[in-house]
Amino acid sequence: MPSKLVDPTAIPTQTFEWGIIKPLVARANTDNPAMSLLHVVLLPGKGHVRHNHPDADEILYILAGHGEQMVDDGEPFPVAAGQVVFIPTAAWHSTINTGWEPLSLLAIYAPSGAEEALRGLPDFREVPAGAVAHLART
Repeated sequence: MPSKLVDPTAIPTQTFEWGIIKPLVARANTDNPAMSLLHVVLLPGKGHVRHNHPDADEILYILAGHGEQMVDDGEPFPVAAGQVVFIPTAAWHSTINTGWEPLSLLAIYAPSGAEEALRGLPDFREVPAGAVAHLART
């Protein structure tokens, strides 16, 4: 039976041209979770461009930094640490880092599984558990 304590150092890190993701609770590392939790870091000037999750709601909790959020193809609005964004199922959205420092956030999907689509992105790379994942690719 999987442990109920998640040790981030024991989980691979996903890297992209725009940042990194640590899937803390996901179908790949947790026994059938009802929701998933990802720690996301977006590099300055970069972000996760317009996309949607056809089968899941998403909640974003901004931990640090500043960004611009678009939800349901509406006008983008500023986001900052301590704020929460709710993205309904299938709504098109994007998150762009508008600051000089990394934009760090927690992403929650309900139900879990939406995180699996990240593996299909063309710039997806996985860094093994315990290895250092650099914020910027060299």
